Amino acid sequence: MTLSHDPLWPRAGDWPPLDGIAEAVDAVLVGVPAWRTSLSPTGAHETPAAVRQALRRYSPTLMGPRTLDLTEVLQVADAGDIAEPDGPDGERRVSERVAELIARAELVIAVGGDNSITSSVARGAGSHGLITIDAHFDLRDGVSNGSPVRRLVDDGVIDPARIVQLGIADFANSAAYAERAHEYGITVVTLDELRRRDAAGVVAEALAVAGDGGGPIHLDIDVDACDRSVAPGCPASVPGGLAAHELRGLVRALAADPRVSSADVVEVDATADSPDGRTVRLAALCVLELLAGKALNR
Repeated sequence: MTLSHDPLWPRAGDWPPLDGIAEAVDAVLVGVPAWRTSLSPTGAHETPAAVRQALRRYSPTLMGPRTLDLTEVLQVADAGDIAEPDGPDGERRVSERVAELIARAELVIAVGGDNSITSSVARGAGSHGLITIDAHFDLRDGVSNGSPVRRLVDDGVIDPARIVQLGIADFANSAAYAERAHEYGITVVTLDELRRRDAAGVVAEALAVAGDGGGPIHLDIDVDACDRSVAPGCPASVPGGLAAHELRGLVRALAADPRVSSADVVEVDATADSPDGRTVRLAALCVLELLAGKALNR
């Protein structure tokens, strides 16, 4: 569908290519279309392009308490997609490219692709702490979209005492992996606990744990933490997950901390989305919430 044009209603996502910008930028978007090791059949490699299209459905404007146009506060660029990000060679390319981007931007936003990219993006970003918003532990053995957190721990990239997992859900994990998280010393806030507690307190605790000792924090945004009604394009989303506004609020609050220097938005299969594209649109809004967090911290 052709979108309307209004010079007084700018669209988000019309960000210039990073290659055409000489100076440092505030944030950069990069597509990481990984999908080959997914435990569920997925077309997640189609998602970065779909998110870029969905961004144009939104404006870059925050409504208050004072109206704020993100493009007037932040310089945002698009670094394109990283080709063939799966497998050892692909993961190495992702880490190397993210390292290049981190040197040029305060915030690198990696749009997946499946959750396997968390490992290579966090490595490239030089992350010391990790916060995940996810229904799953991602502590499985092997190499898949179910193993990035374990790989970061076992490879000595991130101290598990500096990992916080928000939204871990009933009936979406096993007792064995729950025990592994406990043995590692990971801080787990289950979905039920997240809803019982004050969101601001949860965010403050997550940042304190992941940020203990200094250094950058990576934020993993797995959209399948959301209720299946708002995330039908996530193969592993279940009824009863986070509401869209809950996810967006967490993302904005966490991104406001300057130690959050990289983030990924993952597990959306654009080819399996509902006809109205609600999952891809939510992923695009997560990109904007990351930018909003940075802008509001200025």
